[in-house]
Amino acid sequence: MRAEENRTDTANGDLPADDGQTSSGVDRALQVIFAVAAAKEPDIGVSELARSLGLSKAVVHRVVRTLVAADFFSVDERTRRYRLGPGAVSVGLAAMAQMEVPRIAQPYLERLVAHTKETATLSVRYGTQRMYLTQVLSPQEIRMSVQLGRLYPLHAGGSSKAILAAMEPEEIRGYLASQPLEALTAITIQDPARLADELETIRQRGYAVSLGERQQGAASVAAPVHEATGRVYGSISVCGPVSRLSVGNVEEYGRLVHEAATEVSRQLGYRPA
Repeated sequence: MRAEENRTDTANGDLPADDGQTSSGVDRALQVIFAVAAAKEPDIGVSELARSLGLSKAVVHRVVRTLVAADFFSVDERTRRYRLGPGAVSVGLAAMAQMEVPRIAQPYLERLVAHTKETATLSVRYGTQRMYLTQVLSPQEIRMSVQLGRLYPLHAGGSSKAILAAMEPEEIRGYLASQPLEALTAITIQDPARLADELETIRQRGYAVSLGERQQGAASVAAPVHEATGRVYGSISVCGPVSRLSVGNVEEYGRLVHEAATEVSRQLGYRPA
């Protein structure tokens, strides 16, 4: 998130083909991409991929090497384990932008901006992270804007904490036990027990608040959006400078974002028990 003033906002070779056919090479690449995307851990090694797909390590290694060169995969050079990279995020973001949720959310984001005069955003969960999918900018000269498509952790910031609090209890426990609670600012919550208490407060209140937790000087109020299955899809937020969101309007904005997120969830088919 950043403050604004007076402004708005190939790989080096072919995909490998084990049998010499281009279609086979594409098939192999898609198999590997889907396997990495579906991995239970945030990253995975060549041996694991080869075993799960029934392919040779040599074939898998050629595929992942090509995908790393194309920025579709990222590799940890120390562990030689792979995860989806910036190229995959860009493709996913483009696909998301063509899906139904941003279209459904758009009028609610516009309504939030009309009421609050602050920027409104829609985030989507991406495994143990989340990304901003779309935004409607504040009409004010000094305002907040967000970087679409960038991945953020779930432990810091209003949009992130709203998603984390709405996840299944076992998912939350797994996240707190396995993910580093990195300090993004001086007031980021780094203690798992304290964060667990904060998440319980968010669930009871219906919205999350951040006053400089993810970025110094930036504040947000956010509520979760649910899919028809009940799984948390993402979150809707209102964000702006701390100086404007910490002067008695947080409760009002919390009510507004909760109402907007509830209505978007309803249109997605979500019916809470």
